[in-house]
Amino acid sequence: MDTSFLTEIGLTPGEIKSYLALLKLGSSSTGPLSKESKVSRSKLYDILDKLEKKGLVSHIEENGVIYFQAVEPAKIKTYLKEKEDKIKEMASQFDSYLPQLEALQKLGKMQSVTVYQGLKGLITVHEHTYLKLKRGEEFVYLGIPKFQPETHHMYWQRDHTRRIKERIKCRLLFNRDTPKETLKNRNSYKLCDSRYMPEGIKTPSYMLIYKDTSVIVVPGENPLCIEIISQEIADSFMSYFEEYWRKTKKNN
Repeated sequence: MDTSFLTEIGLTPGEIKSYLALLKLGSSSTGPLSKESKVSRSKLYDILDKLEKKGLVSHIEENGVIYFQAVEPAKIKTYLKEKEDKIKEMASQFDSYLPQLEALQKLGKMQSVTVYQGLKGLITVHEHTYLKLKRGEEFVYLGIPKFQPETHHMYWQRDHTRRIKERIKCRLLFNRDTPKETLKNRNSYKLCDSRYMPEGIKTPSYMLIYKDTSVIVVPGENPLCIEIISQEIADSFMSYFEEYWRKTKKNN
């Protein structure tokens, strides 16, 4: 049987062998399935878990034994539709990510690039704002994600108190799935204007921009921060921020 199509849609050799064997066997435990598919039992559970996540296999438990069954082949069309939708979503997100890639293309013109990691690194790059900004000046954040660890939230709230004392302003654009309570908290601090990104815009990373500095932050429990010192790149990123900001409205 020609299985090249199944390979092209993203199934691994082990997944293909297991799926075809289940079609032949019907409901089966891992013993007979391993024998029919010629896939070792040590690898079979992981393969079956991936096939279940793709919607191509289901399982039931009877008397302490787990039996697996392939869904009808027509369901592969549903799997393809989900992949198509995911590709469309990724393409949409890429439109927001593209300016960052284009800016990185200009690295040869920048003065310096420094990489920081973890919460301490995130704090370090943010606190560089206090070295360059004067009273009345501002920094902006673009594309702040929905999820941030609680330790990050605690730092930002402490930092807003310091920022107010320094009389530094900020504008913050959060991804639209961010809870309203987060924006309400940030807007409770003086000299801070927090808003949602325009409809349909969601960034895979977020950015800090001020003066001649841009910081690309890859979020997570252990964030990665790329600090770029270049007036040209900072101006480029700021122009995107201002374009997005123009399409937003104030959140109280």
